[in-house]
Amino acid sequence: MSIGFAVIGAGRMGALHARHLAGSVVGAHLVRVVDFDAQTAARAAYGGAASGTDLSEALADENVTAVLIASPTTLHGAHIMAAARAGKAIFCEKPVAQDLEHTAEALAVVRAEGVPFQIGFNRRYDPGFAELARAVRAGELGKVEMFRSQSSDPAPPPEEYVATSGGIYLDSVIHDIDLARFVAGEVERVTALGRVLVEPYLEKHGDVDTSILTLEFASGAIGVLQNTRRTVYGYDLRVEVHCAQGKLVSEAERATNVWRYGKAGITGDYYHYFLDRFIDAYRLELQAFVNSVAQGEAPTPGATDALESLKVAVAATESLRRREPVELAEFAEA
Repeated sequence: MSIGFAVIGAGRMGALHARHLAGSVVGAHLVRVVDFDAQTAARAAYGGAASGTDLSEALADENVTAVLIASPTTLHGAHIMAAARAGKAIFCEKPVAQDLEHTAEALAVVRAEGVPFQIGFNRRYDPGFAELARAVRAGELGKVEMFRSQSSDPAPPPEEYVATSGGIYLDSVIHDIDLARFVAGEVERVTALGRVLVEPYLEKHGDVDTSILTLEFASGAIGVLQNTRRTVYGYDLRVEVHCAQGKLVSEAERATNVWRYGKAGITGDYYHYFLDRFIDAYRLELQAFVNSVAQGEAPTPGATDALESLKVAVAATESLRRREPVELAEFAEA
């Protein structure tokens, strides 16, 4: 039986997910698209799906079994609770909310209603990262000793986006944080070092565009997340895990794995943006969600991952503000 989806929020991410649900995810089909702007919703209503601006109408539709929430982050919590109370399975783009209180409130409703829930940490479903995590978890190279990742965007987001984004750790680095947790385990302490080296308007909003975040894992391993909002050659991402008996590296900075050798030197192409780099991961995470719902299994990453990765991002934001290490134990009650 195919699972009918309503996509809530038809912007950049919502439209991408709608395209996948309309034809690329086995066992799923697109029923409705909802957005506050009717024309935006209509543009993403692929495959003859209905569109509109009324969320309650979509949640009342018996043909809608699951919802995909890609609305602005400030609305995620309210949309999660409404969908859970309507008995719908929920896939939500990260994060649930920009603070731990509202995140815990929304996830409490999910648990109380007993509906399937998956948070959109798509990097777990990137084939390279997934294989790296599998090998580490299987202990193929022994205990993890160091974790390192680098994420670089081609350019900073516009100021109007930054103003409501929650800052670099909640908006962007949380993906690196979740992958670090997925590969190396839970984090006990963070230390953030950030600078405004690219766009001065970030300072006005208490944000940074260049960051080094160190992680101290419960296992005793240590890690570093290196992030910048500017790489002139395009989107760049790599992960390296040092273990007792060797190391694992995943990197795929080139869109086509071909080097060109000539008089001008050695050149290769690149991914310009994360939507191109992770196009397969976005589809695979939805396929995993659909498979879990169809089989009556708990989707992953789930509510616990949504909360624990956010805790690390919140701690990193606090560390940047306070200019000192921050223990995750400060947020144990959330």
